[in-house]
Amino acid sequence: MTSISATFRNIAFGVLTVLWLTGAAEAAEVHVMISGGLTAAYKALVPEFEKATGNKVLTEYGPSMGTTTNAIPVRLERGEPADVLIMVGYALTDLAGKGKVVAGSQVDLTRSPIGVAVKSGAPKPDIGSVEAVKRALLAAKTIAYSDSASGVYVSTEMFDKLGIADVMKDKARKIPATPVGEIVAHGEAELGFQQISELKPVKGIDIVGPLPNELQKITIFSAGIAAGSKEPEAGRALIKFLASPAARDVIIASEHGADPGWGRELRQAYSVRYS
Repeated sequence: MTSISATFRNIAFGVLTVLWLTGAAEAAEVHVMISGGLTAAYKALVPEFEKATGNKVLTEYGPSMGTTTNAIPVRLERGEPADVLIMVGYALTDLAGKGKVVAGSQVDLTRSPIGVAVKSGAPKPDIGSVEAVKRALLAAKTIAYSDSASGVYVSTEMFDKLGIADVMKDKARKIPATPVGEIVAHGEAELGFQQISELKPVKGIDIVGPLPNELQKITIFSAGIAAGSKEPEAGRALIKFLASPAARDVIIASEHGADPGWGRELRQAYSVRYS
């Protein structure tokens, strides 16, 4: 198996090739706005991009949608500088329709499944089937879901599909801006639902696994060049870097690491992009 350091060397070589092909010459400051779905992989990959190119990446984090002050659409409306946007794909497409993203610049980076988390050390419920998930939800006293793509699905579709929407109104709550895993880690919710890539970096939780296929909703995370970017070529180089085959293993590892019980299911979720 290729080591992480060898993978990074391959990535760095790929970035230098990209820059040579695009003619980028001088170091630049690249302003990035990113939602939580790719944060773990992004934090591992960006230093390698900076080393290879001499560019400096300045990052702001926030949800792909919503009205909180740090939400990416709200930041853009405030006029905060951005060269690259990395967020839920359909939210990025929506921004493109509003003229906030350069036409044709959108690149899909990964497909992220929804997972279930409990506080570290707490019993892990059975979520291996539709009926098992329903039982776990009915047994839990408190449930948390995000205000982004996964939470929209859980609250508006999954609860209805399970026939428990009315019951969930009293004990399930939407968490704006804050990672759902943090709410679970603090004991404020027994079960948390969010993309696994967003749960993985949170300390103090155990990830039970992904939702079963019958209930699963895959979220595509994409990158694009912000309209009005001052460094569009450096931004495109960063996107090519993140979308490169060499970066793939780092992104996939941010989803499932070495968890043998459900790694195969997550790899299947990636098969469309990476096959």
